[in-house]
Amino acid sequence: MKRLKFGAVAAVVAILFCTGLASAGTLADVKAKGFISVGVNEGLFGFSKPDEKGVWKGLDVDTARAISIAVFGSPDKIKFVPLTAKTRFTALQSGEIDVLTRNATQTLTRESSLGLNFAHVNYYDGQGFLIPKKLGIKSAKELGGATVCVLPGTTTELNAADFFRKNNLDWKPVVIEQTAELNKAFFAGRCDVLTSDVSQLAAQRSVAPNPDEYTILPEVISKEPLAPVVRHGDDQWYDIVYWTVQALITAEELGITSANVDAMMNSNDPQVQRFLGKTPGMGKALGLDEAWAYNIVKQVGNYGEIFERNIGVNTPL
Repeated sequence: MKRLKFGAVAAVVAILFCTGLASAGTLADVKAKGFISVGVNEGLFGFSKPDEKGVWKGLDVDTARAISIAVFGSPDKIKFVPLTAKTRFTALQSGEIDVLTRNATQTLTRESSLGLNFAHVNYYDGQGFLIPKKLGIKSAKELGGATVCVLPGTTTELNAADFFRKNNLDWKPVVIEQTAELNKAFFAGRCDVLTSDVSQLAAQRSVAPNPDEYTILPEVISKEPLAPVVRHGDDQWYDIVYWTVQALITAEELGITSANVDAMMNSNDPQVQRFLGKTPGMGKALGLDEAWAYNIVKQVGNYGEIFERNIGVNTPL
């Protein structure tokens, strides 16, 4: 389903009221410096990529802007830091960035041994295979002996190895660290197959020299819940990032959009009143302004608006 679902909208209100304030940490740091350092993909159309004017755009970018709005009331209190798959978690661990919004998959190992916390999922994905149509291949199970372009240090690399081993197929990985260089290698014919999350394959195909010459095979070989990431040990910052994503989703469920949010301030629905801050409490629970959710929806829209703007049916993706 293209829309993220959250069945109990009332849980947003209940849990936010119970959220206690943690000791000073990342929130105090970002307020002191006046911006949030956000790690993003170095260039993935539809998710995080600068346009021709250098303005960052995409679903992950709008997620980051929503966090900025929650904290500062403005979408532009951000320093975007382009990161590779190999450097993204190190940058977060070291404090170079405050939050990672870079199509990262939530895994047990990353949340435990790497000392990271994944916030609410902002896109559900799965890994697939992109090939030139001229190969005439209809199924991933026909890829025996293929050369496969893959990023190192990712779940993608492990999933591909598992798939080929499970199906008793030989393969030859072509490992390239930079996403842009990996794409160039594939479209230049250095490998037969490009494997990644299906959303990334669609994004990369959409900006290929001849998109119609490539196809994504039907098999999806993994589950990839993609979410913003923060460091362990700062509950307040985690809560802010988590509930920012949840606010985008809840706004869509409540029918609140950037176009009608002002009118919805007059709603008699108690949930809407609490969500928009007309009834106070949720902002205080997070250490934010009571209008934090209102500001998010007013300035970037709800989840459905963000989805359609960046990766919906009317986009090249």
